[in-house]
Amino acid sequence: MTQSRGGDAEDHRGLPDDWERDETPEERADRRWGDLLQELRVTQTGVQILFGFLLTVVFQQRFTHLSGTEKNLYTVTVALGAATMAVLIGPVAMHRLLTGRRLKPETVTLASKLTVLGLVLLLCTMASSLLLVLRLANSGSTAAWLTGGIALWFVLFWFVLPLWARYRTVPGEE
Repeated sequence: MTQSRGGDAEDHRGLPDDWERDETPEERADRRWGDLLQELRVTQTGVQILFGFLLTVVFQQRFTHLSGTEKNLYTVTVALGAATMAVLIGPVAMHRLLTGRRLKPETVTLASKLTVLGLVLLLCTMASSLLLVLRLANSGSTAAWLTGGIALWFVLFWFVLPLWARYRTVPGEE
């Protein structure tokens, strides 16, 4: 963000941050917070299911038959899952602790950054989980290639496509 001559915040293309709506900074923060909460609800549900599943794996009979590498991969996967949960639930805790302090715009900005970090960690958790499962079903090199390809697929749809649209879009164009 930069400042324009009129004092309004601008985005990366030099456009006012609020060009699409006639709203106050507080109204914008409220709207953005509501949007962010909806996104987090979807993401948190998936992460909680994945993490819960990961926690049960160690109690399965077959776990004792895993190689040292597979057990290490499982440990990394569980740690990534826990880190993902912490980061994606962080905005809720932050909002609760900062409510009433008139910091909503700052809270929304920080929570948005945490959400992007959470998506990166979720991608790592999913890739690690996939690698573990595919190593048990296929050879190591096949599992690695499949995991890499699928991870790139996620990167394409979660990051590349939205960033491409963000930098390509001009206000008023349909």
